[in-house]
Amino acid sequence: MRGHRALGTCDNRPMTTTLKSKLQEDLNAAIKGRDELRSSTLRLTLAAITKEEVAGKEKRELSDDEVLKVITKEAKKRREAADAFAQGGRPEQAERERAEGEVLAVYLPKQLGDDELDAIVAQAVEEARAAGAEGPRAMGAVMKIVNPKVAGQAEGGRVAAAVKKHLAG
Repeated sequence: MRGHRALGTCDNRPMTTTLKSKLQEDLNAAIKGRDELRSSTLRLTLAAITKEEVAGKEKRELSDDEVLKVITKEAKKRREAADAFAQGGRPEQAERERAEGEVLAVYLPKQLGDDELDAIVAQAVEEARAAGAEGPRAMGAVMKIVNPKVAGQAEGGRVAAAVKKHLAG
């Protein structure tokens, strides 16, 4: 073992745990525990992260925020697929997609409840109106205020629906 450094260390200082490395550790644990659902879901998610890292002109390491966006996108795909399978009369496939979505939900920030989202949107509508945003332009102004506050905690479609409801009422 002499002369070999442990992976993930530099000058014998341990590397900080990133979200990607946490996914990798959990994948290894799932494989050892023979948890097929968890291991296949994490494998697919890590593949999506790697694909994102090599997209573009040169390979790069994603930040935790970027990894979180990939996980969010993967979780959304699972929800949409579950709905499609359920509508298509394939309940066992829908259940599998939902289960995969639950595996990914562990890595996502807690989602805002309807009341919390409504409160944030209501405040943003007031701010936008105070800044002079009216009519159709108000939607964009409100979304610019709301999006940074709810990033990762509410799906875009949910946010847009809440904004439309507040602007109409």
